[in-house]
Order: sequence, then C-alpha cells, then structure tokens
Amino acid sequence: QVHLVESGGGLVQAGGSMRLSCAASGRFLRFFDMGWYRQALGKQRELVATITSGGDKTYADSVKGRFTISREGAEKTVSLEMNSMKPDDTAIYTCRIRGPGIDAWGPGTQVAVSS
Repeated sequence: QVHLVESGGGLVQAGGSMRLSCAASGRFLRFFDMGWYRQALGKQRELVATITSGGDKTYADSVKGRFTISREGAEKTVSLEMNSMKPDDTAIYTCRIRGPGIDAWGPGTQVAVSS
C-alpha cells in the first residue's frame, strides 16, 4: 500500500515563489509515475505537472516556464517548485502516484496567492 503526504503549502504574494513536496511510502516507487494536480474553488481538478519513472516531464500550459517538477530521495519524493505565482494558482494541490496496480492520492495542501 502506498501513502502520500504533501507539505509546503500556504500563502504567498503574487510574483512570489513556493515549493511543494510529496513524500511517498512504499516499495519500488521509482518505477511509478508521479504528479501534481490542483483544484480551485468551484472548478474541476486539473493536471499541473507529471514526471514519469524515466524522468519525462509534462506541464499544463498555464504553468509552463513558471513551475518545475522533480523527483529525489530514491524517487520517493516529488517536488513542485512554483515561481512567478499568480492569484489563479490558488487551489488545493494534490500529489498522485500511478503504476501497475497503484493509483494513490495524497490529502492535498492549500496554496493561496494574494494579489
């Protein structure tokens, strides 16, 4: 069984930076894809960024050039570095890990960007 715990959320001013981290517990996680999703109030959940077990990265158009996803710690931690943040980035950010027989989500962390 895989458990995910996010950290690093909070309040930041527009133009500022924030780093989110997601720690995963479980075996063989380096073979799984990981990613960040977000859901703003009144909106559907959307993909922010993903990184495959091979290191290939995908970003939503709205965050390209501002956000960077990375994996470290024997591939058990996925981080999201967020720069030049905008009020539209305000949402609950959730970590996800996917692999053979596994599709797990973290509880989420709130990110708020003030104008």
